[in-house]
Amino acid sequence: MLADVTHGGTWYIGVLAAPNIPEMLLSGREREFLGQFVFPTMSATPRAITEADIDEFVRTYSRPNGWRGAIGLYQSMLQEGEDIAALASAHKLSVPVLAIGAGGGEFTFATMSQVASGEVRSVSLDGVGHYAALEAPEKVAVALLEFFDSMDTASLESEK
Repeated sequence: MLADVTHGGTWYIGVLAAPNIPEMLLSGREREFLGQFVFPTMSATPRAITEADIDEFVRTYSRPNGWRGAIGLYQSMLQEGEDIAALASAHKLSVPVLAIGAGGGEFTFATMSQVASGEVRSVSLDGVGHYAALEAPEKVAVALLEFFDSMDTASLESEK
């Protein structure tokens, strides 16, 4: 369903998951795809992703096998979903979990709650899109530091 555009999926997932298609369609067009589609479409913070950021992404995706990681991720999502769900169900995370989501963060929280055996803390970064660490690095850092501090505090209290 993630790649089924007739049911709310997104076209690029199917493109990135299709064997040899990303390299054929995107090689040599990294700047157009990333700079004119991906970042403008999936980010919510104007100008947060700079030309220098785009230059770096273009540099890395333009290298030989530069699309390999993205291709593997999307192929894995579409091919291994049931296996991953079964594994997550049988072996829940036993570590503290922080779900950092954008625009409400309900999806991230719900997803992490399915795979964790304990409490999942959630932080919602309003006005931030898919690329939270690029769009709001200070907010992400604060959320992480507060979470880690709370883990340290809880650990110290349990030692008493």
